[in-house]
Amino acid sequence: MITILGPTASGKTPLAASLAAALPRVNGCVGGEIISADSRQVYRRMDIGTGKDLCDYRVVSGLPADTPPVNIPYHLIDICEPGTKYNLFQYQQDFFDAYTDIVSRGVTPILCGGTGLYIEAVLKGYQLSPVPQNQELRDKLEGKSLDELTRMLVELKAKNGSTMHNKTDVDSCQRAIRAIEIETYNSEHPLPLRELPPVPSLIIGVDIDREARREKISRRLKTRLEEGMIDEVKGLMEEGIPAEDLIYYGLEYKFVTEYILGRLTYDEMFTRLEIAIHQFAKRQMTWFRGMERRGFTIHWIDALLPMEEKVTEILEMWKK
Repeated sequence: MITILGPTASGKTPLAASLAAALPRVNGCVGGEIISADSRQVYRRMDIGTGKDLCDYRVVSGLPADTPPVNIPYHLIDICEPGTKYNLFQYQQDFFDAYTDIVSRGVTPILCGGTGLYIEAVLKGYQLSPVPQNQELRDKLEGKSLDELTRMLVELKAKNGSTMHNKTDVDSCQRAIRAIEIETYNSEHPLPLRELPPVPSLIIGVDIDREARREKISRRLKTRLEEGMIDEVKGLMEEGIPAEDLIYYGLEYKFVTEYILGRLTYDEMFTRLEIAIHQFAKRQMTWFRGMERRGFTIHWIDALLPMEEKVTEILEMWKK
């Protein structure tokens, strides 16, 4: 397998799609298929805010000039309904289903995304168990402040010997309560082992200069708002999806929902969302550097190189 990772706005998807199109064809079909590693692109009708950009999976080679575009197959996008709580355990199951299918056809899987925990879980073969809802615990925690919930979670994780992966565990009361629920369950129930082995992979990191990344994030946010991101969130709310469920998904959905509810002005929404996305990209890079410290070898390539050069560089590493 080949893994393409990097922070938001680094151009991972176009690179993965171009790479898939450049791999040797198998039985007349493209030689690579993409498995998404994005925790929010699993949701249907959450398109603009999650940056699905499905047009990126349609690759135009231009050689020769009349060559038709190539449609790159993708997996784990649009697989569940908004409002549901997709999790790491389910992602592992879905990943291995897609991975096994792709490999069985002699095609190369390309894991692509920026959700570091999802990527590391499948590469390392995390052994997880589903954690059921504990309504009694939820009722007990209801009404507690985010600071109180955060302190409880930190204490539980210290007791269990686990770590705070990132601040998204505690960016809302709902997330914090779910994290406490998981830690409480894990402390009371030894996790059964699951036979999901590590997946060997060539790991490519897309390295984008901090200032270039910031400029691209800001420009992309303006474009997404112009393309109807607010209307997308309004449409989800009109379907009956609770505002708190949308806020749970964070970033675009959190701040746009608060704007629609009148909690923020448009300028406040834009400024806070822009800052939050910049901070998110920084946390992504912190995770990837942590992966290197945990023993993963990531081959970093310059995001600003011409696409052909990036693809050629990866193919040469893949051949070796």
